[in-house]
Amino acid sequence: MFSQMQIFARACGVLMSLGVGIVGAAADTPRPNIIVILADDMGYGDLGSYNPKSKIPTPHMDQMAARGVRFTDAHTSSSVCTPTRYSLLTGRYNWRTRLKSGVLDGFSPPLIETDRPTIASFLKKAGYDTACIGKWHLGMQWTRKDGTVEDQDRSEGGTGFRSGAHIDYTKPIIGGPVAVGFDSFFGISASLDMPPYCWIEDDKCPVVPTLMREGNRDMFLSHTGGVVAEGFNAEDVLPILTKKTVQWIEQHLTKKADTPFFLYLPLNSPHLPVVPSAEYVGKSGVGLYGDFMVETDATIGAIMDALRRHGGLENTLVILTSDNGGMWHAWKPEEADDIANYKPTPRAEYNQKHGHHSNGELRGTKADIWEGGHRVPFVVQWPAKISSGVAKAPVEVTDIFATIAEIVGVPLSANDAPDSFSFRSVLMKPELAASSRPFLVHHSTRGVFSVREGSWKYAPSRGSGGFTALAMIKAKAGEATGQLYNLSEDFSETKNLFLSEPQKVAHFEALLAKVKQSQALRLEIQAASIIPAMESK
Repeated sequence: MFSQMQIFARACGVLMSLGVGIVGAAADTPRPNIIVILADDMGYGDLGSYNPKSKIPTPHMDQMAARGVRFTDAHTSSSVCTPTRYSLLTGRYNWRTRLKSGVLDGFSPPLIETDRPTIASFLKKAGYDTACIGKWHLGMQWTRKDGTVEDQDRSEGGTGFRSGAHIDYTKPIIGGPVAVGFDSFFGISASLDMPPYCWIEDDKCPVVPTLMREGNRDMFLSHTGGVVAEGFNAEDVLPILTKKTVQWIEQHLTKKADTPFFLYLPLNSPHLPVVPSAEYVGKSGVGLYGDFMVETDATIGAIMDALRRHGGLENTLVILTSDNGGMWHAWKPEEADDIANYKPTPRAEYNQKHGHHSNGELRGTKADIWEGGHRVPFVVQWPAKISSGVAKAPVEVTDIFATIAEIVGVPLSANDAPDSFSFRSVLMKPELAASSRPFLVHHSTRGVFSVREGSWKYAPSRGSGGFTALAMIKAKAGEATGQLYNLSEDFSETKNLFLSEPQKVAHFEALLAKVKQSQALRLEIQAASIIPAMESK
């Protein structure tokens, strides 16, 4: 556990690094171009560089990991999609918003508040060109056919995704990427398993969706029925996003090379529906999911090649990660918390058949509070400034905002990235530098919290809190009511120490209470207001 003095020293270090000191350090080289690539549902064990037992060839991502800094203890703020995207772009936890659990659908109103700074708006003020290409899934303001604005997040009861038949697609779309700092946007509203199935360019649908597509519950092709634009096909989305991204990079590097850019690329893959292009079918040797991962890897290769061909590779900071853990994971039943009720999903059976585990040795899947839900691949490459290395320092995607701010030499204001801690020092010395983040905060799709400090991880309830059965376990008399693991000795979270470590449980209970009460974690730690709850136990 961290002592008060250690935490105070780290907090002061963060404060100083975000002030005057870094400006001088950044002045000796042009500000870098910045690309953030967010894969969708890519697991910790999908990449060969993270999992020697992976059955999927990922040469481009593995090469990036070999040339850059590979983080082994990186986490999303949530174990599902929408909330992680919010935290990444704003540096603020999603549970401070109206979204306390689950995800938005394709017609939900904007989640990012109109006055909330984002990485894009922050960098735009700093002179960057900004663009978003890909899957948004953070809400947009649609207009209904009766002229009123769509103000509901999900269908009645929040149990399903809407078809979109009630929307007027000729009206401008407000509150999307171009409203929160991006100069341009090309992509889709949300995941490819929910309507609307159409392209969006800036704030308009170039081809208005006028057709209806039936839903499908096939293991690979699962999606909700709803509106679709003529000519829009799910298998074309990743190739088109790749082509648009390469074109955008090429045009910028050839016509505006003196202006730095920020490109946010949230991919649709390898999320459901699993739809690899025809040329990639069979390439992995481990089925369609493996093939879709191979195509995802090829997209990374195309981006790197575009940077290389046009002289942008050296001074471009590229961050590659995932929005949560993988879905295609076969947990071992002998290690289940409630073995009598363990039921492998069809996807788990698929992975058992092929011998591939999307989350490696981690427990659980996407949506869970266990490590498989939120520990993700996280690779950073910037040849001009950082050398290759492996970083064990714990970080969150929430920390990308503060890190970018420190790198470009612009101090954060009180309203910027309130829960974000810079890991720039780790990039400079990956094997040596400690994280400026004193502890990690996790959140599952059901709104279950977890706190991690040092090697200890605590959750206040039993069960996965997500997709893995049982999601919630009601403790019987004398049983543990929560979970406590020592990850340094139990990486797969198989030994619950909740009952044997009452002092640590009490410590974490107090810490989590402080976190929930906080409004801006980074600022309150700097002001020492949270330190009393973090005394060493």
